[in-house]
Amino acid sequence: MTLRLSKPDFSLLDKVPKDVRSRVTVGMKLLRDPVDLVVVHRDADNVGHEVRQSEIETAVREAGVTSSVMPVIPVRMTEAWLLLDESGIRQVAGNPRGRKDLRLPKAHEIENVADPKHVLKECLVNAADVSGRRHDRITKRFFQHRRQLLERLDCTGPVSGLPSWKRLVADIDAVVEQWK
Repeated sequence: MTLRLSKPDFSLLDKVPKDVRSRVTVGMKLLRDPVDLVVVHRDADNVGHEVRQSEIETAVREAGVTSSVMPVIPVRMTEAWLLLDESGIRQVAGNPRGRKDLRLPKAHEIENVADPKHVLKECLVNAADVSGRRHDRITKRFFQHRRQLLERLDCTGPVSGLPSWKRLVADIDAVVEQWK
């Protein structure tokens, strides 16, 4: 069995609407080849997991996709999951031995943080513990730092205890079970 991961390059087109149905429809056309699994990421934000899952299922059905679908629905934002890794935040910020208090939320509070992206930005700056131009550089590199934290995410670590992560794992298991 061969695994090939693809992500449609929406930048090849003038403007693709941001709704799920449009993204899936255009994405399937851009990929051209048939796919076995469509992964749709949509933050739960303030509407909740069930609403987002229904939105994804409806959009994919209306787009005429017959492939298996994997919804990825973190509570609020994906950044919430990253707030569980203090040492990773310090490492990515370039100050692994730093001692400054990052004021990270407790694990049981993570999924209730109103704006995890903002909190993560502040934590990265605090972890770097720099000022002036270096402070500005850290701030400007947020998206790169976030990507690095996602790449380092320990799937069996603290994130594995979060309800949103458990749902993701259950959804993956369900798709794999369908394929058997």
